[in-house]
Amino acid sequence: MEQVFVIKIGGNVIDDPDALESFLRDFSTIEGRKILVHGGGKIATRLGDQLGIVSRYIDGRRITDDATIDLVTMVYGGLVNKKIVARLQAMHCNAMGITGADANLVPAQKRPVKDIDFGWVGDVYSDTIPQDSWQVLLDHHFVPVLAPLTHDGSGHILNTNADTMASAIAISLSCKYLVRLLYCFEKKGVLESVTDEDSVIRHLNKASYTELKSSGKLFAGILPKIDNAFAAIEAGVQEVLIGHADDLLQNTGATTTGTLITA
Repeated sequence: MEQVFVIKIGGNVIDDPDALESFLRDFSTIEGRKILVHGGGKIATRLGDQLGIVSRYIDGRRITDDATIDLVTMVYGGLVNKKIVARLQAMHCNAMGITGADANLVPAQKRPVKDIDFGWVGDVYSDTIPQDSWQVLLDHHFVPVLAPLTHDGSGHILNTNADTMASAIAISLSCKYLVRLLYCFEKKGVLESVTDEDSVIRHLNKASYTELKSSGKLFAGILPKIDNAFAAIEAGVQEVLIGHADDLLQNTGATTTGTLITA
């Protein structure tokens, strides 16, 4: 089986032109099949403020109303995505900017309204990802750069969590490839103490995760990322790493840093 790297970049790296440039330069040198999934929430918030579109969150999750879905479609699928593609092309990396809606590469469903109405937000499931379509792109040496947008099948774009999209794609492709899923951001990994940048937990399994979470040591923002990592491992993904964007090349090599997730 061939190796595939599914790499999600987010956090403050997307907002820092120098950090993003450094990351993309490293990404462009990775040999073989690779997919880049990106976020862009802070950029959307900043541009929304300029346009008079107020960002609303519940438990850290964006409420996506009619104005906001137009905003994130422009920012994620346009501004952020195409700037990344242009930089990678300049680095001789044959990047192709897409969303989950393109070629129905990431089917989704609008999140049902329960206690909270999140608006135009999509949920994705790994068993709906069209493996053959992704294989065509990868085997023809395209480098997909995926913006976190999907569609509901009825003509509406959906705002979709980029970490979850990366996990679902990694799970789906694990039937055809040896997949390493990497979550890259501005931290060195999962930190035991949020105030200590060097308190990296090098290895995390379900038992140690449950213990750390119950003790309240992990900051809330990292929990969804870890949950997506465990979902990937439990569904057959070979390896999942959470680490600093600066360590990308090390984490795609034989030795790794950051936090390794295992069952």
